[in-house]
Amino acid sequence: MSITNTPTSNDACLSIVHSLMCHRQGGESETFAKRAIESLVKKLKEKKDELDSLITAITTNGAHPSKCVTIQRTLDGRLQVAGRKGFPHVIYARLWRWPDLHKNELKHVKYCQFAFDLKCDNVCVNPYHYERVVSPGIDLSGLTLTPSGPSSGLIKDEYDFDGPQSLPSLDGGHSLQTIQHPPSGSRPAPSEAFATPNLLTPAEASTSASTSSFPAIAAGSGSASSTWSRNSSFTPNLPHHTNGHLQHHPPMPHPTHYWPVHNELAFQPPISNHPAPDYWCSIAYFEMDVQVGETFKVPSSCPIVTVDGYVDPSGGDRFCLGQLSNVHRTEAIERARLHIGKGVQLECKGEGDVWVRCLSDHAVFVQSYYLDREAGRAPGDAVHKIYPSAYIKVFDLRQCHRQMQQQAATAQAAAAAQAAAVAGNIPGPGSVGGIAPAISLSAAAGIGVDDLRRLCILRMSFVKGWGPDYPRQSIKETPCWIEIHLHRALQLLDEVLHTMPIADPQPLD
Repeated sequence: MSITNTPTSNDACLSIVHSLMCHRQGGESETFAKRAIESLVKKLKEKKDELDSLITAITTNGAHPSKCVTIQRTLDGRLQVAGRKGFPHVIYARLWRWPDLHKNELKHVKYCQFAFDLKCDNVCVNPYHYERVVSPGIDLSGLTLTPSGPSSGLIKDEYDFDGPQSLPSLDGGHSLQTIQHPPSGSRPAPSEAFATPNLLTPAEASTSASTSSFPAIAAGSGSASSTWSRNSSFTPNLPHHTNGHLQHHPPMPHPTHYWPVHNELAFQPPISNHPAPDYWCSIAYFEMDVQVGETFKVPSSCPIVTVDGYVDPSGGDRFCLGQLSNVHRTEAIERARLHIGKGVQLECKGEGDVWVRCLSDHAVFVQSYYLDREAGRAPGDAVHKIYPSAYIKVFDLRQCHRQMQQQAATAQAAAAAQAAAVAGNIPGPGSVGGIAPAISLSAAAGIGVDDLRRLCILRMSFVKGWGPDYPRQSIKETPCWIEIHLHRALQLLDEVLHTMPIADPQPLD
């Protein structure tokens, strides 16, 4: 079928898919695009008016008005296609409009009744019901996605920043990528313009300006599975992609374009009426898998703390790693420690959100569920590389609280169902008791307190990264890193566990 021979909802699925494939933008592989389009067309076959709206919107490039094109919202809001999960409106907007799109850059048009952000049971995936805007949270205006071959080697030593390298694939399987957090362009210091919009006051927002340029997204091919890690990195002013890294470059300031601002969080009441803890976080320093020195507690009276590599005495708002001794320290660890330098600044905002500013001359690598979610990744599915001078939010207390409530509820319900299965009390026709159905429920029931505590912890490695693109597969293989326990989040977890107790599951014999 030619592009000019436009199908209708009465045509065979194959014909419709073929026509819609002719309009894809090329950012994804042909296999992934075909799977995504086939999936959508099959879902819409019983909703002929919506399928016709989709065909009209895509084949006319949005020239004619079209209705909402909806699919059922999933529990976590994401859609799985060809082994990859992503937000549905983002997937189809990338396919047919912007191949270099990030989810934070979409805003629905006013007449869209089922936009993703409206949290309806159905989600509109009509690409022409969304507009692209600059993302003020994690700046991704330089994201690029172009096909390339499999990566041939590991990323060069993290001490070096020069030279382009190749990128593994985003299509198919369990793909690996690094999300990179750059400094704030030509500005002398990172500014609140790069903050999540709900943390900006109107006065601050009116002075924060930017235009966006959208160079292309690169995806190569490589599919490895990861445990803790998918690497997310943010480059210093390098307009290229590195091995396994998606690079995101900051927009340049411009006097006539301003960040959109939403101040709803500024007026939200606290999550809990429980008094704030005396210390907002505690920081433990590790070399490989060994803790070195005592855990450093940061008083709530010091919302900003610096962790650096100098030898001054630690105290109050400064944790100096240079003065800590370790009889088992190797030459490689000693060499890495020399590059910590000015280190990082951790800042607690509001009730318990956390921001990081990289003061070092070398990147730091962060494990952050908040950044995973912002990048459209599964929790614990990425390692985020934050480059020198970058300033970025790494923890959101409300998001963490929602996540711990959901996981606790899931675990409690699964544990009850598992107990019923063992006792033979599962209702419904053909139900059986015994160990087999109990095992099928064990994954959900297996969520324990330790799993929930991980939501309240940040991990950060200095200088050296880890994950599939590095010789180190775990943060415990990096020479120097810190673990940050966030006390307000742990306090909220304690409340959740008191209202919804979870017993750590016993292993099945």
